[in-house]
Parts: sequence; C-alpha cells; structure tokens
Amino acid sequence: MTWGRGLAAMVLTAALATGCSSSVAGEAVSPLYDPFRVGGLPAVDGPSGIREDAPEPVGTVDNTDGADVDRLAVLAVDDVTEFWSQHYADALPGEFEPVEKLMSFDSNDPASPWVCGGRTYRLVNAFFCPPLALLAWDRGVMVPVARKFFGDMSVVALIAHEYGHAVQRMAGLIDKDTSTLVIEQQADCFAGAHQRWVVEGNSPRFTLDTGDGLNHVLAAALTVRDPLMPAIVAELLDVDEHGNALDRISAFQLGFINGAQTCAAIDDQEVRQRRGDLPRSLELGDDGTVQSGDMAIDESVLAALMGDLDAIFLLSDPPTLSLDPRECAGPQPGTPVAYCPDGNVLGVDLPALQRFAAPASELRNLVLLQGDNTALSALTSRYVLAVQREREVALDTAEAALRTACLTGFAQQAMAEPVPGRQLVLTAGDVDEAVAGLLVNGIVASNVTGATVPAGFTRIVAYRSGLLGDPELCYTRFGRAGNG
Repeated sequence: MTWGRGLAAMVLTAALATGCSSSVAGEAVSPLYDPFRVGGLPAVDGPSGIREDAPEPVGTVDNTDGADVDRLAVLAVDDVTEFWSQHYADALPGEFEPVEKLMSFDSNDPASPWVCGGRTYRLVNAFFCPPLALLAWDRGVMVPVARKFFGDMSVVALIAHEYGHAVQRMAGLIDKDTSTLVIEQQADCFAGAHQRWVVEGNSPRFTLDTGDGLNHVLAAALTVRDPLMPAIVAELLDVDEHGNALDRISAFQLGFINGAQTCAAIDDQEVRQRRGDLPRSLELGDDGTVQSGDMAIDESVLAALMGDLDAIFLLSDPPTLSLDPRECAGPQPGTPVAYCPDGNVLGVDLPALQRFAAPASELRNLVLLQGDNTALSALTSRYVLAVQREREVALDTAEAALRTACLTGFAQQAMAEPVPGRQLVLTAGDVDEAVAGLLVNGIVASNVTGATVPAGFTRIVAYRSGLLGDPELCYTRFGRAGNG
C-alpha cells in the first residue's frame, strides 16, 4: 500500500490451514460458491501424497542418482501421462504423445550437465525442452525444498505444469508470437485440471484432499509468482512475465473447476480480463529509487484507511476504531483485529497488527509472504462486517465469512487507483499478501466470530469475486441480501 498523492501502503506461517480462525457451519447459495465445497467438491481434510498401494514408477531418468525425489518426480510423470492419455482427445486437438525423455540434475553441482542449450548448475527449476521433447527437474534444490515445505503433491503439480508445456505444443495452442504469460497461464491451468482428477480419486498413485492438502499446493504456486520490480526495469531486462500469485492461482483454479478445455481458451485477452486493472509493477520515486510498496503500520495509517473505507462505502453509521483491547477484543486468540456489532467498533491490537505487517518472505523461517496488506486487508475485513451490519444480513454464518472476503476484495479494487480525497493506494504485491493471508490464517475470509471456511481455495475465489466485481455480486454469490 502507499500514500495517495501526496503518495507514500499492504505470512504464511508454519501451519497452512485456518491459523487462528475456526470453521463455521451454514447453508450454501451455489455449488461453486458453497462455503463447504471446492469447485463443487466437498471441502475435507484427508490423506495427501503417494498412495500406499501406488505402482512403481516406470519412466527412465537420465543423470539420476537414484534419490527418492527422482522416484517421486517419475511417479508424477507417470500419473500426468495417464491423465492425458484418458482426457486429451476430449479436450484438445491433435494427438497425444507421452513425454518419454526425462532428466534430473543437481543445481548445486558445478558439473551438472548442460541441457537444452543452457547450464543446469544453479538452475533451481524444472522445465520442458521442446527441441528434445524432454522434461527435466532439479533434484538438488527445487524438488526437495518443494517437498519439504509444501508436500509431495506440490511436486506433482510442478510436474503437471511442465508437462502442460508439452501438451500445448501437441495441441498447437502456442507459436513463436504467444506471450510467455499466456504460455505459463495455460500450463498452470493444465496442472489444475490434473489435480482435480487426483482429488476425485482417479489417480492410482496419489491422493489429494481439498482442505489442507490443496492449500499447500496453492501456497507452492504463490512462491513461484513474478518478482516485484518497476515496469521500466522489467522492460530493460527483457523479463518474461509469468504472473503474480493471483494470476497463477486463478489459472490453476480455472483448470480445476472447468477442465482442460478451458485452459486451451486462455489468451492475452482472457488474462487481461481476469486480472482487471490491478497494479502490476512497483513505482519509482522522484529520486529514481524503487518504492517498496510497504509502509509502517501506525495510528495515522489506520486512520487513513478508515477514512478511505468511509468514502468507499458511505455508511449512514460508519464504525469507529479503537486501539483499546478492552473496548473490542478479538474473538479468536492471537487475532489482531475484531469487530463488535453492539458498539459498532473495530478493535485493533496495534502491536500485534504491526507484527502481522512486518515484511517477510522466508521459507526457512516458515514464512511465505507477509507485508503491510497482510494487516490492512485484515482490518478492512472487519470494516466490511459493519457494512453487512447496515445491510441487515447475518454476520455469524459461513456465507458471511465468504461475503466478507468478497467485500474486502471490492474495497481493495476501489483503492487500486488514486482518487481525490483518498489517502491510500493499492500497490503491486498487495494482493499477493492478501492471498497469502487467505491461505494461512483466513482472517480476511472470517465472520464476526472469527470463524472461516475450510478451504483456502474457496476463500480466494470469494476474495477475487469482489476484487473484480461489485458489492451486489458479493451478496448474490454469498448469501441473500436480506436477513437470514
């Protein structure tokens, strides 16, 4: 987040689940926006990873050292191959040809081989090489790190993404003029289609639950988002755009919900429509330095946010802000923000909120992404409970939790452009911080009791609905506009 002109704005912890929020019961409005479903499937926790009765991997890997991470990667290749052998003809033109050339390498090893015209030493990545029809992965860093922090299924999703690049070429979906962004978004989408197949119990090798397991897969997708930089720097460095966290997760969700045929329809126009007019790059200051987009959270920033939200929602009885925990304490232990309807008060534990906002992105310390909008989106979510109070809808239901995420998204959409009289402006990276919070603690998608819904997937769907929609959409998708 940054100050509006006069401009100067918004963690994944160890547990990728509901964090300090509990889950809540309720009734659904639509299968797709059901608080207890994920793309129409039940939202449940359960086993995720390699099945006990999984067959042995059958692919042959060049340059392998026989490590268990290579066994996992080959098992994933076998699984994605089986998925496409069953579904390619129904979704895509052309003829399916299995990827048979596989290679692993160790990016820590200076003697690691050159592949596809480039060095693999220090190449912490996985890739598909079209001229060789070869799929390769880093067994030294990338696969073991993904497995450690996000679980086996994040590795399977990684392989499914790279295999998607092979599928694009089989189907003739891309050519030399296709943007890198479209190429990557299609591959993210294909990975989502495969993961749905696994969730539905079709894979003989893997299982994936729609709660914590899928949350981890989405968190892994967030870590491979584009780095933040000014647009002019990206142009000078000729940096290919792959997509921010919301881009990558939303493409994955498209494939998961609608299937592989939807992925084939992704083009530049579809991506532009799906991402809206949200900021994509950091600003340069008057002195030429890159503006981080993160601001220190203090009383003046909270007052500015309250003023901006008052101007966005124009409530007849706007809530007041209190920094005294005795006036409105959080309903869940460790929650730095709360809303108390009886007094129409937003309560803030300022030191706790400041810890929430401290910029961080360090997997080794079990933090995925945190910044000022981790905090400011959480406080915005408590404000929009007051918006719902004035609308006279229930505040303590599962629908209210998702409606809160949706209205928070709308508020942040409204803050994406400088407006006369407004003080804060959304900056590049702010939405990614909000998405990380939705996966970890769920505060932005929680109701007045602090309870959220089980699946981070569904919380993000609700937030994005508001980010690209309007308030009325939040009420129609996530509960009736009146009482009840």
